[in-house]
Amino acid sequence: MRRIYVASLLLLLAACATSPTGRNQLKLFSEEKIAEMGVQSYQQMKQEEPIDNSTADNRYVKCVANAITKVTGGEWEVTVFKDDQVNAFALPGGKIGVYSGLLDVAKSDDQLAAVIGHEVGHVLADHGNERVSQQAATQGGLQVVSAFLGGSGGGGNQAVMSALGLGAQVGILLPFSRTQESEADTIGLELMARAGFDPRESVALWQNMAAAGGEKPAEFMSTHPSNESRINNLQSHMNQALQLYQQAPNKTNCS
Repeated sequence: MRRIYVASLLLLLAACATSPTGRNQLKLFSEEKIAEMGVQSYQQMKQEEPIDNSTADNRYVKCVANAITKVTGGEWEVTVFKDDQVNAFALPGGKIGVYSGLLDVAKSDDQLAAVIGHEVGHVLADHGNERVSQQAATQGGLQVVSAFLGGSGGGGNQAVMSALGLGAQVGILLPFSRTQESEADTIGLELMARAGFDPRESVALWQNMAAAGGEKPAEFMSTHPSNESRINNLQSHMNQALQLYQQAPNKTNCS
């Protein structure tokens, strides 16, 4: 038991990391393992959920997403799902999904860029790893995580997810905390500004989201900060974002 305790403590110390905004994080899993889980989740969703084959929708969404991801580097796959829910996501492994219902609420390419920038911000800040790690530390016990971290390949991934009692999709798409949501907003604001989208439209987006949700928050906003807190956070970083927007080599127009 003492050896397990010491090993768990060492694992915790080794897993301490810092987010892009300087916040302390717990990350127990390798980037490769989390990326593999993200890709697996994405493929599962593409098999189970209807795809929007509209040429116009796909051209529009991919134009916005590609402008955002060009700032981050790397290749990202983008899929538009045919569903009325007001939602979007980005997964480790370079995957982005946008539900067609979001296009009725994000009224411009700038507003869509705010959503996609936010979701990509979750990936850049490694929030999926952080959430799965927190779940593992809480549910499975660090000795279980330690045992599985030594594994490799698909079997190791399946063992981890089994130990956590999570399917691949749920393991990656766990609800983020309010702290992580605010952090993703800040990162996303910078990304959209650097990509040539007007960051001021992020405030208008969340106002639209609030109106679309009525008495019940839209699905995209569940477990998120309140509208007022979210807008205040965005506005507190707006001057810096506007400077980045003015310095952007090109103003992006996907409409």
